[in-house]
Amino acid sequence: MAEEQKKDVKEEKKLEQKQETKEEKPKWIPKTKLGRMVLEGKITSIEEILEKGWKIREPEIVDYLMPDLKVEYVLIGKGGTKGGGKKRLPIKRSVKVTASGRRISYSVMVMVGNGNGIVGIGRGKSKDTRTAFMQALRKAKMNLIYVKRGCGSWECACGGNHSIPYMTEGKSGSVRYVLLPAPKGTGLVVNDEAKKLLRLAGIKDVWSKTFGRTKQHMNLIQALFNALKNLRKYEKAY
Repeated sequence: MAEEQKKDVKEEKKLEQKQETKEEKPKWIPKTKLGRMVLEGKITSIEEILEKGWKIREPEIVDYLMPDLKVEYVLIGKGGTKGGGKKRLPIKRSVKVTASGRRISYSVMVMVGNGNGIVGIGRGKSKDTRTAFMQALRKAKMNLIYVKRGCGSWECACGGNHSIPYMTEGKSGSVRYVLLPAPKGTGLVVNDEAKKLLRLAGIKDVWSKTFGRTKQHMNLIQALFNALKNLRKYEKAY
C-alpha cells in the first residue's frame, strides 16, 4: 500500500510539472511595427496586410492571424527502393567533398495556404533535416501572396471563383508555366506537385502548359508560384 501511495504522489508531481511548463511557455513579443499592430488588434486579417503591400518579417504574425494554415511538402529529392527503383522524397540530400572530408546538407521546399486565395512557398537548407524544415516553413509564412480567382473561361462564364480570371505565365530557371482558365468540372489538369499548390490557393479548375525541364520540382513549383503572383500584376496593368 505504501509503494502504491508513493507512485500516486510521483504521478501527481509529474502532472503538476507538465501544467507548469505549459503555463510558462513564452508569449510572442513582436519585434516589428506590423507585429505590434497585429498584437494590439489594429490589424485583424492577413488580407489587409497583403492588400496594402506590407512585408511580413515575422512568421508569428501569420500564426496569430491564421492558426488553421495548411502545410504541404514538395517532393524534390530521390531515394532508392528495395526493388532497385527510385521514389520521390521531400528531402534533397547534397554532398560537398572538401579537403577535410564530406559535408552533407539537406534541402526542403514547403507550401502553405488556407485554401481560400492565400498561398506561400519557402525553401530551407541546413545540415540537419529538422532545421531545414523549420527554416522552409518560416520563409513560406513570410512569403504569402493573395491569388486572384475567377471564371475566365468562355465555356462557363458562371462568375464564380473556381478558376483564374485570365491566362497567366511564370518562369523559373528553364521551366515556364502557363495557366489557362477552365470551365467548372474540368479539374486541375496539372501534375501532382502543382495540384498541392493550387488546392492550397483554392483553385479547382485550370488548364496548363509547361516548357523546360519539369522534372526539377523546385523550379516547377517556383514557376507556378510566379504565375499565380502575376495574376495581380496583370490586374494592375489593365
